[in-house]
Amino acid sequence: MKKKLILPKFKNEDEERDFWSKIDLSEYYEPSDLVPVSFPNLKPTSTPISIRVPDYLINRVKEKANAMDIPYQSLIKKFISDGLKF
Repeated sequence: MKKKLILPKFKNEDEERDFWSKIDLSEYYEPSDLVPVSFPNLKPTSTPISIRVPDYLINRVKEKANAMDIPYQSLIKKFISDGLKF
């Protein structure tokens, strides 16, 4: 640890956000000061959507998902994710 970080009392979230956006934590901590953490109960948020897809296409996705032994909606999410990778 380089020097002690002293946190001020914040009046609101905007003030706290402003403080954290201007501070450089490398002035206070060394990489060796960091410890790994785990958030096992943290779940990513998701938003339900509705899209129109031809029946034959949904059926092909369901067949492929069944062959891979995964839920078809998970396979659709994987296809979308893979399609967004550059």
